Amino acid sequence: MASANSEPSDAASVVDLLLDTETLDDFLHALAEAAMRRAPGADGCGITIHRAGGFITVTSAGTSAAHLDEKQYGLDTGPCLQALRTGKEVHVLDMMEEQRWGSYPAHALAAGTRSSLSFPIAARTDTAGALNLYAPLPHAFDTADHPALRALASEAAGAIALAQRMAQSRQFTQDVQQALRYRGVIDQAVGIIMAQQRCPSPEAFAILRAASQNRNVKLRDLCADLITRLTGQPPHTPPAFNPPDL
Repeated sequence: MASANSEPSDAASVVDLLLDTETLDDFLHALAEAAMRRAPGADGCGITIHRAGGFITVTSAGTSAAHLDEKQYGLDTGPCLQALRTGKEVHVLDMMEEQRWGSYPAHALAAGTRSSLSFPIAARTDTAGALNLYAPLPHAFDTADHPALRALASEAAGAIALAQRMAQSRQFTQDVQQALRYRGVIDQAVGIIMAQQRCPSPEAFAILRAASQNRNVKLRDLCADLITRLTGQPPHTPPAFNPPDL
């Protein structure tokens, strides 16, 4: 974990913060804590992202952010979601004077929040989100370090995008490994269909694939079942592929 005194005020210190944390969650939480230090009046900071048609708080620091973020998700409106959707910063000076977002300002006041500040993260992309700060006093963010907070929101966008790319890469690698692992089983089943139907291999594979789709069964499982029924024994399952360390 990053130390309590980490201050990612420039590119070099942000890299240091990333190196000091072991996971994406740790890094984003450290960014949220750094944002609160850049806005001394804040009592909460949350980082929201849009995912699978909904919204999620991926991390929060302080006491107020998680609850207020969740309330906005339920109402489908609020300064957090406006920043996410429009790509523009949303500064609420005093919730007592706020007329936007339906019942949300009254709920925020009841929860003890008088002002908030939301910065967009990667607006209009697959990783759109917002960095949200909340405070118990009005005008709490008038003297906050806005340029540094914008930089933190930018770093959060980069970290989330990198995590998604890494996840996609891992899934692709797993798919390739599975395909290599069961290639022999599929090839055997193709050979059986070629002999039974007296057809070339592309046509035999197409027959197997169509049967897999029609029965909603994985192709490798369909092929294994075919071999088992023909030979009376299940095919040998090859071991998982573990690439050597380079």
